Amino acid sequence: MILVFIDHDRGVIDDISLQGITFARSLDSSIEAVVVGGEANAALLGEYGVTKIHHATHASLTDYTPQAVGRAVAEVVKSASPSALITGGTPRGNEVLAHVGAMLDLPVVTDCSEIDLGASTVKRMRWGGNLIEHAKVHTSMMIASIFPHQIAATPAPASAEVIAFTPELTAQDTLVKIIDRTGEAAGGVTLAEAKVIISGGRGVGEDFTLIESLAGLLGGAVGCSRVVTAAGWRPHAEQVGQTGTKVAPDLYIACGISGATQHIAGCKNSKTLIAINTDGDAPIMSYADYAIVGDLHQILPAIIAATQAAKG
Repeated sequence: MILVFIDHDRGVIDDISLQGITFARSLDSSIEAVVVGGEANAALLGEYGVTKIHHATHASLTDYTPQAVGRAVAEVVKSASPSALITGGTPRGNEVLAHVGAMLDLPVVTDCSEIDLGASTVKRMRWGGNLIEHAKVHTSMMIASIFPHQIAATPAPASAEVIAFTPELTAQDTLVKIIDRTGEAAGGVTLAEAKVIISGGRGVGEDFTLIESLAGLLGGAVGCSRVVTAAGWRPHAEQVGQTGTKVAPDLYIACGISGATQHIAGCKNSKTLIAINTDGDAPIMSYADYAIVGDLHQILPAIIAATQAAKG
């Protein structure tokens, strides 16, 4: 049996967690899940092949609390004795596994694209997928996260039994926790779920009006590069890249973005990538399916006008 840690944000399950379940099914047909806080989501997880859900509830688990979540997961590992603990490679998923590994004194491997439990070997995507590492993991139980968007989340309907439990937590476990959230976007599609992303870099400048207009017309989300968030022009929640959000939309339009390795790591899984840049030799042009060499401040208004005309 493989145990999958399910990452969620106040009850909303991340699609990357569903990718983790799908990957786990390729290793073993018996899949159980651990959900800490929020809702058990038995219908959804059952749809993806989970047969048993260990649902941790506690008065302290009102929002993300990394060490407490890790403590609850470790408790399930000790009682269920899975052959492996897997999760989708979200920032929270990786952080929780780090706590679990420390608590159980076991190594943790992140961003895996292949796992051989019999040989205890993994293939890992390093530096955003620009380097592939083959490694032997010396462990009694594999603890690993899956590189985002390496596998599509596919259903395999099953009936999921929910087992509720209350983890034994200490004050130390809840020392680090989210106590408030500010500056969240009011509605709209998020980067992680967007099918269309219009992303801007240094070349856009501080005014993202054109980016926002095109994103609105296409029902998409606004993204940006690290340099934009570093300048304070846009919030970090919109950053695409190795230290931002890794995305896999149907369409990604990169405007005024040179294409540093860190940014490419975040958008390389886009089904179609269009790059607009005055520099025809910018690194991102070699990754683009379609490259437009020119001034984005002239090109974007033309695209917006054509889109508005097409929409009638």
